[in-house]
Amino acid sequence: MVFNSLEFFIFLPTVFVLYWFVFKKHLKAQNILILVASYVFYGLWDWRFLSLILLSTLVDYYVAIKIDSLEEKSKRKSWLWVSVIFNVGLLGFFKYYNFFVDSWVDMVSLFGYEMKSTWTLRVILPVGISFYTFQTMSYSFDVYYKKLKPTTDFLSFAAFVSFFPQLVAGPIERASNLLSQILNKRRFSYDQTVSGLKLILWGLFKKVVIADALAPMVDDIFTNYSSYPASTLVLGVTMFSFQVYGDFSGYSDIAIGTAKLFGVELMSNFNFPNFSRNVAEYWQRWHISLSTWFRHYVYIPLGGSKVSKLKSIRNICIVFLVSGFWHGANWTFIFWGGFHALAFIPVFLMGRNTIYKDSVVGENTFFPTLTELGQVLLTFGIVTFSRIFFRSESITSAFGFINRIFTDFSYGTYNHPMGYRMIDYYILIILFVIYEYIIRKDERSPFKFKSKGVRFVIYTIVILSMLLFYDSNIDRSFIYFQF
Repeated sequence: MVFNSLEFFIFLPTVFVLYWFVFKKHLKAQNILILVASYVFYGLWDWRFLSLILLSTLVDYYVAIKIDSLEEKSKRKSWLWVSVIFNVGLLGFFKYYNFFVDSWVDMVSLFGYEMKSTWTLRVILPVGISFYTFQTMSYSFDVYYKKLKPTTDFLSFAAFVSFFPQLVAGPIERASNLLSQILNKRRFSYDQTVSGLKLILWGLFKKVVIADALAPMVDDIFTNYSSYPASTLVLGVTMFSFQVYGDFSGYSDIAIGTAKLFGVELMSNFNFPNFSRNVAEYWQRWHISLSTWFRHYVYIPLGGSKVSKLKSIRNICIVFLVSGFWHGANWTFIFWGGFHALAFIPVFLMGRNTIYKDSVVGENTFFPTLTELGQVLLTFGIVTFSRIFFRSESITSAFGFINRIFTDFSYGTYNHPMGYRMIDYYILIILFVIYEYIIRKDERSPFKFKSKGVRFVIYTIVILSMLLFYDSNIDRSFIYFQF
């Protein structure tokens, strides 16, 4: 089941009514409802993979209790490795098995030995496996580092692992935030519910009007890149930047808004990354839950920035390469991660990796300074260029795409593959960027205007735009489902 489906618009109100009007006075019943609803939500995609969620839940529930019961560090660490090996093993088999087999065959062929990939398997990638395995692992890590005590309430823990608003594409929550809310009684809040509905509407707008509307152009340009001039390729990768942002941040907005309907506050996952002034700030604003996960459980344990400069650079490279690999079993993602490491290192060496942590573009004035504008455009250009690797099917096609950009300087007018007017899409992106700039100081309040008239006009435009750009012929699944 996906957020932008008819099934979900029947499912969500049903669960909401049961949650607040039938089981309102019983916390345990509410948590059981959340657990059952989450398994139904996931099972409608493929019920067979519910066993993987259950196994991951059982393993980390038991591992955390065992870790907490032990004092000897070596024994605690041994149990922690049980969690790591099990969860990474799940990922390794379902997501990376064929990648490693094919890579081994390719490497052996370099030495003159010809092998066939006879050991590859037709493995279906379970939706959300990269997200819920990281979430359960973080729980075991936090118990190991004595940042929290493990719960003995298995049903609540299972609801934490499978919480349907963020199950398949995040945010990747830590138990200190989400589990603590599931363990404690929630109270209905009208303001919180309205806030959630607004975020759901904004997320659907970004998905339908931005991501889905741009998808046909992006698919066409990347599939047929060898037939287009450089100007069209630049257009294609720029449109992809907005597509993947609208798709993933739209999903996160819907997830956060849906959680609000059940009295739960999830962490922010996007904070207007397109207005970042350097690559470091970008990673503080893009997929925040994943960046935070790698910082807490990989970067800091390796020594973080409290070691020598050389080791810190090593740690940065490891984090970005692993992050790239997390996204998919393809060398394109590893190159993408490596590219971001190379872009991040100069910012780190200049000591500018945290200077924009608590500020936004145009902090004290509405308009950005020329310096800020230049920084934002440069950062957007670097990030957008890296997405050639992210979007391409293979390393060969990625470098072919890049080569054509830098060798074919001809200009051509691009025609929409479905015959629509391109000017409409250019105006759409410009207006979207302007609107996001206006609301850039609060990612949780996309419609926060004092004037009721202004709000009414904006709601009307948003809803009419969704009706106008909705296309039943477009695949409406979310991009990050494949990760």
